[in-house]
Formats: sequence, C-alpha cells, structure tokens
Amino acid sequence: MRDRLGRRLIQLYAGLVLYGVSSGLLVEAGLGLEPWNVLHQGLAELTGLTIGVVSIIVGAAVLLLWIPLRQRPGLGTVSNVFLVGVAMDGTLAALPDVRSLAIRVPLLLAGVLLNGLATGLYIAARLGPGPRDGLMTGLHRRTGRSVRLMRTVVEVAVVATGFALGGTIGVGTLLYAVSIGPLAQLFLRLFAVPAAAGGGAAVAAASPEGVILRP
Repeated sequence: MRDRLGRRLIQLYAGLVLYGVSSGLLVEAGLGLEPWNVLHQGLAELTGLTIGVVSIIVGAAVLLLWIPLRQRPGLGTVSNVFLVGVAMDGTLAALPDVRSLAIRVPLLLAGVLLNGLATGLYIAARLGPGPRDGLMTGLHRRTGRSVRLMRTVVEVAVVATGFALGGTIGVGTLLYAVSIGPLAQLFLRLFAVPAAAGGGAAVAAASPEGVILRP
C-alpha cells in the first residue's frame, strides 16, 4: 500500500512538472497554444505578469468556482495550481530565444507529445483532477449537460477571450486539439496504477478522464 502511494505521488509531481515544461515549449515555439494557455498568455500581455504567474492566479480563481459546484479537491488539484505555472516559467527562463522555424516546429511537436505524457502521468495517479478539468466535470454534474458540451463551451470562451487579449492561436492549437486525447489515453494506460481495495486517498468526486479524452 505504501509503495503504491509512493508511486502515485511520484507520478503526480513528475506529471505536473512535465506539464509545465511542455507548456513552456509550446509558448517558446510560438505556433499556437493549448486553449487555457491562450487565455494565460493574453492576460500576461495585458498585466505584464509572467504567463506562469497568470496560470497560478487563474488556477486559484477557477478552484474557487468549485465551491458552488460542490467539487472536492485532492492533493493533485492544489498541487496543479502552483507547480504547472512555476515549471512553465522555469522552462521559459532556461530556453534561449528561438526564431528559426526549423527549431520551432520540433519544439511544438515535443511540447504536444510531452503534454500527453504528462497528462497521463498525473491523471493516472488518481490524486485529484486539475482545477480546470474539475470545473468542466462540475458543470456537467450541476447542469446535466454532457462533458463534451461543457468542455466545448468553456474552451471556446477561453480561447476567444485569450485571443482577443493577444494570446497565440495557430497550427499548434489545432494539433493539440486533435492529438491530446489519443496521446493522453495511451499514456494513461501505460502509467495506470491499480486501485487499492477499499479506496484510497480522498480526491475530487468527478474524474477528469472524460474531459481530457473525449473529443
């Protein structure tokens, strides 16, 4: 039991750090971001804060929306709020300024692939969904509408707002949209931790798998 929890914690924190690294790669590639980072980048342009700090602030604000939705966060939920933004800013600080398309395209592909791997790692740990994933599953539970519809509505609004504020939409955004489901599903299976009999650590009631994997 203790070994299993240790593995889950390692997966959780490795996944969250790698998720932040993958987001940093996508930002540096400059060819289009995943939906929430379009918003984060737009807000960063508006406020002068780093995109990682904006990610933390938005994540905390979204987590507050869990209260009326009666969602219950887990360790992974709270850790997600802080670690992803810190890792993203650290990655951007470490990378040199890239202008050549011959480098930006591999950065984009590496970012998307690493994002799928990171998603599989932290979700398979089963220690709580990220605040944004939980928002969508919470809206699904409270409204009775499908997860697919809630995800579409939320992400369209997020992308439109972020783009209006100066966030980057491009081929990377499309590539991410069509790739993240199959990649996350592959890595979820690879990193799946067998559930312990009688349950485990308390996590949010709604699982984010449907939000990530459904088109």
